[in-house]
Amino acid sequence: MLTPEPQAFASTQNGSRGMSHTRGPLLVSAAVIHRGTEILIGQRRRGDRHSLKWEFPGGKVEAGETPKEALVRELREELAIESTIGEEIARYRHDYPNGSSVVLLFFAVSEYEGEPAGQVFEQIQWVERTMLTGMDFLDGDLDFVQRLARGEFDSRLMD
Repeated sequence: MLTPEPQAFASTQNGSRGMSHTRGPLLVSAAVIHRGTEILIGQRRRGDRHSLKWEFPGGKVEAGETPKEALVRELREELAIESTIGEEIARYRHDYPNGSSVVLLFFAVSEYEGEPAGQVFEQIQWVERTMLTGMDFLDGDLDFVQRLARGEFDSRLMD
């Protein structure tokens, strides 16, 4: 479900024993790396959390980083490429059954140096946009994948 921009990613609560901090949603930047109508996706390694699920390359935004800076770092670590991050094309919040939440920021990436190599993935694949819905994606990506496959973000992906 598409949600508006979050107002804050962490919150503080006053408890009867003083201040306690509750962790807000985890902020994650994800790359929609495209060439024509193909999208690059990665499959999580066997035995990892969410084993063999497909996802868009990217990861957690660390303290002191902007979402775009985090994505440049993550793509260097995950795919061994130097990338130019384009515009944010979608923002989702996903709440997991265990109570944790993630805010996913999807960015268009059409420019990069180097040949993508799956450094942390079981495998990486270029997949025709319309075929994405046939892949077993992480739950938090499902609505975005359906909309991407239908072409709803094509105007944001074109250079």
